[in-house]
Amino acid sequence: MNTFFCKDISNIIFSVDMPNLVNRCEPRLITPAKPTPHETKMLSDIDNQQGIRFHVPFIMSYKNNPSILLKQNDPVKVISDALSRALEYYYPLAGRLREVHKKKLMVNCSGEGILFVEANANVTLDELEDAILPPCPFLEEFMFNVPGSDGILGSPLILIQVTRLTCGGFIFALRLNHTMCDAFGLVQFLNAVGEIAQGAEAPSTPPVWERELLSARDPPRISCTHHEFDDTIDYSYLNSAATVQRSFCFGPEEIKALKEHLPPHLSTCSSTFDLITACVWKCRTISLEMDPKQIVRLSCAVNARGKHNSLCLPPGYYGNTFAYPAVVSTAERLCNSPLGYAVELVKKSKAKMSEEYLRSVADFDEIKGRPPLAMGGMSDFIVSDNTRTGLGEIDFGWGKPVYAGVAKSIDLISFYVKNTNKAEQYKVLVPICLPLSSMERFQQELKKMISFDKVEIPSYI
Repeated sequence: MNTFFCKDISNIIFSVDMPNLVNRCEPRLITPAKPTPHETKMLSDIDNQQGIRFHVPFIMSYKNNPSILLKQNDPVKVISDALSRALEYYYPLAGRLREVHKKKLMVNCSGEGILFVEANANVTLDELEDAILPPCPFLEEFMFNVPGSDGILGSPLILIQVTRLTCGGFIFALRLNHTMCDAFGLVQFLNAVGEIAQGAEAPSTPPVWERELLSARDPPRISCTHHEFDDTIDYSYLNSAATVQRSFCFGPEEIKALKEHLPPHLSTCSSTFDLITACVWKCRTISLEMDPKQIVRLSCAVNARGKHNSLCLPPGYYGNTFAYPAVVSTAERLCNSPLGYAVELVKKSKAKMSEEYLRSVADFDEIKGRPPLAMGGMSDFIVSDNTRTGLGEIDFGWGKPVYAGVAKSIDLISFYVKNTNKAEQYKVLVPICLPLSSMERFQQELKKMISFDKVEIPSYI
């Protein structure tokens, strides 16, 4: 019988006190192994967006399975040494950001280094079980927020903590300043670290900076409609209530149930992302009990790389290549229409992305002086699909991670991550952040959407 997995961190009971289990060494800076150019490099106008000036936390777990290629099996030593050597090639990541004329960002390639924390935890991977999944309740233990390190300007661009476990496995947690690269760029860097950890002299894919390729055109021209920056729409719905985070897992049974809500022409051409996003957006909007005339907005973080979007960048480019094309609806129409209405809007958001759209975003950013995303509180929702970034393929010499993904949702952003269970069944885990009362209603709406009357409802873990 199908069981729908819901993770609620407020109800997790762990058998031991985690803060007493993790012993950390003093944070240290890892610098490039050899001298690197001391220079300044401008970020692209896509990197410069106010909407990506935040840090993203990632967490990965590894079993005790060191490669025979490794000369020794201490993950802290192996990874820290490999990081130092990888930074010879990715030396901008060892620098610090500055803001210059017209709020543009540049990186001072000072070689100061990235922050690294060595830790040990008196716990095994099996004992942690699903507690590693987002929203990870022990994130602060596995990724110590070093005081003064989480600024956008003048702070380390990456923070990494490697925590050894008593079973011989380890937790690799990372916090990235998103302005420097997207998930694909991060994976490229971590793959380089993994290759060097396993004996390579240099990354198989040399990094390419060339951020000028995605700078504003001369003269800049806004050629597309950008609802994601539209502050002329009345987004007055704000909810100051305390929020909670829970994650919901969508597997084959849930996807099959969602397809039953669609007409044949949509059922056969809608992706898993389309179905999940439409379902979550609709249930979320219903749960917030807005004024029926309230405008709600969905922004899908869409990457412009790949054959569908014709963005030609050199192999090795590791800058941001995505934007947030948005669609809008009244709350009333979204809540009262069949699921197919929301699916069509999700498809419309994705279809907006093209090389022209991305360049229009860069030009908009330049002309408008780097405006923030026009976020109106809970009436806005952003989704980012991280299931195919390649993070789950990162191998430092211990094989692929048991879990790899973003550690939690951030404000109004839900990052979809891959969750393969013990039966190797592919599932998508969706972290959601909502006020507590809305979260309860969200769960009830979700139960209706995926026919919970036909399945067994699990208790929270």
